[in-house]
Amino acid sequence: MSQHASRLGGLRGRSPVTFGGHPHARFRRVARRPRRIAMLSVHTSPLHQPGTGDAGGMNVYIVELARRLAALDIEVEIFTRATNGGLQPSVELAPGVLVRHVDAGPYEGLAKDDLPAQLCAFTHGVMRQWAGHRPGYYDLVHSHYWLSGHVGWLAAERWGVPLVHAMHTMAKVKNAALAAGDTPEPAARVIGEQQIVSAADRLIANTAEEAEELVRHYQAARDRLAIVHPGVNLERFRPADGRAAARARLGLPPDALIPLFAGRIQPLKAPDILLRAVAHLLEEDPSLRERLVVPVVGGPSGSGLAKPERLQKLAARLGICDVVRFRPPVAQDELADWYRAASVLVMPSYNESFGLVAIEAQACGTPVVAASVGGLPVAVRDGVSGTLVSGHDPADYARALRPFADETGRAERMGAAAARHARSFGWDTAAAATAEVYMEAMRERRRLRSAHG
Repeated sequence: MSQHASRLGGLRGRSPVTFGGHPHARFRRVARRPRRIAMLSVHTSPLHQPGTGDAGGMNVYIVELARRLAALDIEVEIFTRATNGGLQPSVELAPGVLVRHVDAGPYEGLAKDDLPAQLCAFTHGVMRQWAGHRPGYYDLVHSHYWLSGHVGWLAAERWGVPLVHAMHTMAKVKNAALAAGDTPEPAARVIGEQQIVSAADRLIANTAEEAEELVRHYQAARDRLAIVHPGVNLERFRPADGRAAARARLGLPPDALIPLFAGRIQPLKAPDILLRAVAHLLEEDPSLRERLVVPVVGGPSGSGLAKPERLQKLAARLGICDVVRFRPPVAQDELADWYRAASVLVMPSYNESFGLVAIEAQACGTPVVAASVGGLPVAVRDGVSGTLVSGHDPADYARALRPFADETGRAERMGAAAARHARSFGWDTAAAATAEVYMEAMRERRRLRSAHG
């Protein structure tokens, strides 16, 4: 077992098991794999473009995991809320992966905070779909995020199958590290998460730190925790034909210093820290202005929707509009080109359960400067594939970026190490590890059933 996992101790005699990159720590294969699972993603569809609205890393996670599970002969049906009246009731995402659209509330105009009131309608839609099948049609429920967890809790109990849940983010953790001006998560979410932690047969954490947070904040039982590192699509995100070619395709200067922000525009992700760091750099060395390009790729999301032009106005106040380039969210293949084109990816987030963007960039051969929060110390090898920064002082980020301006070949040298580091995070490994968690949950459910006659 890894050093991180072993330090979590042994409530009820067992520690969480670490998967993904640690095959020697996997569960023994003591149960059959499930034939078919119901995967729940209430508030955001796997068909939505990451970087728009509430779509982000969790969307990528669900899509990639479902595809790889299907490749292991585990059929996946993903239930998500219909956001358009013209959607087909079901859409094949990939062979063995079906997305089912559930009518729950108005198609448009519902914010994420409005969705708890629609959980009853969503649950009804899931149950109606299940009612058309034979008993035992689904072997297991895997829910993502707390809204889905509540639907999964009821569905799993009704169907007599295990519930596996992934938090992705947690209200108590987010509230403990709020960005200035950000909106705290409501008490209803805190209570809802506590209920899911108590109800789930297994909780999947991205890292040992996330597992520790589940224990510390929600009193999760350690023997119900499993640590599975998320993966990266190594076929899409790879160095390919290199930085110069990517810059040519995107119309970027070949010799520019390019610190990139890619992600949803909201206080939690802290793109403002990058802009303020850039202002520091230019104040210290005005000559950098001639070769500095700062792309910000993504759209407003969450609390960022309240002031969608906030970042543009900040760039104007800082006097850096001439070097900042705002771009809307892009498809995954084009996003890979932005990663390749960058000198360095910057992730000053206040919290990240893992930080898929950091792994994607590194897989493309781009180093990362990131906040030392959440799962980022696992995603980034400090001093090797990137630099971790404690806190959110823009001056500290400016100091971390300065060597990329001063040292010839730094981006290439660290980028090569970043690509090597990212290769250990393939989705095939993550899917196989998740299947092991399913098997253990099913075995435990059968054992309890036998014990109770």
